[in-house]
Amino acid sequence: MTDIQPTLSPARLLLAVAVMAVWGTNFVVIKIALEHLPPLLLAALRFTFALLPLAFFLPRPNVPWRNLAAYGVLIGVGQFGILFIAMRADITPGLASLLVQTQIFFTIGLSMRMTGERVQGYQIAALLIATSGIAIIALFSNGAVTPLGLALILFAALSWAGGNLVARAAGPVNMLAYVVWSALFAAPPLFALSFALEGWPAIRDGIARADVATWAAVLWQSIGNTMFGYAAWGWLLARHPASIVTPIALLVPVFGMGASAFFLHEPLPLWKLAAAGLVLAGLALNLFWPALRRPRLAA
Repeated sequence: MTDIQPTLSPARLLLAVAVMAVWGTNFVVIKIALEHLPPLLLAALRFTFALLPLAFFLPRPNVPWRNLAAYGVLIGVGQFGILFIAMRADITPGLASLLVQTQIFFTIGLSMRMTGERVQGYQIAALLIATSGIAIIALFSNGAVTPLGLALILFAALSWAGGNLVARAAGPVNMLAYVVWSALFAAPPLFALSFALEGWPAIRDGIARADVATWAAVLWQSIGNTMFGYAAWGWLLARHPASIVTPIALLVPVFGMGASAFFLHEPLPLWKLAAAGLVLAGLALNLFWPALRRPRLAA
């Protein structure tokens, strides 16, 4: 049985930050791949290479097939398929990395609806703070995000939240194996939707135009994000309390916006920094308030 350590050693903290760097900068990598590949095709390839060849080496998690199917559809089609569509032309990578983190609020809301738990005051405050940041983005985006892009990103966040609840229902499993086997239910519908909505000519032309950088970006979706990211994150969560590890995920939009500004020259005007600060403040309040409140209640 794995011993739960209450604190992160410097080496494990560095590992957690490395995962956040991979997940954050991946939004720039996605944009590179989208220069040539249609979004739904890119998502289909991402999950195909996540499934193969790892499915031959990792045993299927001991969960019902319907659970794997639900997770595969929600994360594959609902989260990444919609995210890639939005990032094609309707939202910048930096803002996408920020706004998709609203999945935290959707996860809490869906969980409360299922369990009947009451909303706490700090959760309402956190949501209002984050929503004010989203409102600033909607008002001052000036093309950085379209109304359609904002709606698509929020839908992707909602799908991610649904996937979180499905994964929670699966119980303690090897998360890497769980993600790999769920890809069996993500790739086929994504290929079908790509053929139906994007069409064979767009698929053929996209593959023909794809260069080394495009295919490297596709493989990074599977190798960096899945094989390294999920394996390392699951390893950390198995050895430390979630309250210690989970808040580090707030670094994802920091890396995402920073990488987009550095590599893609995405502007960072004052309104965008203010909006990011409000969204991150809302997320942080929601994550940290229970831990801060516990010592006061004990006293």
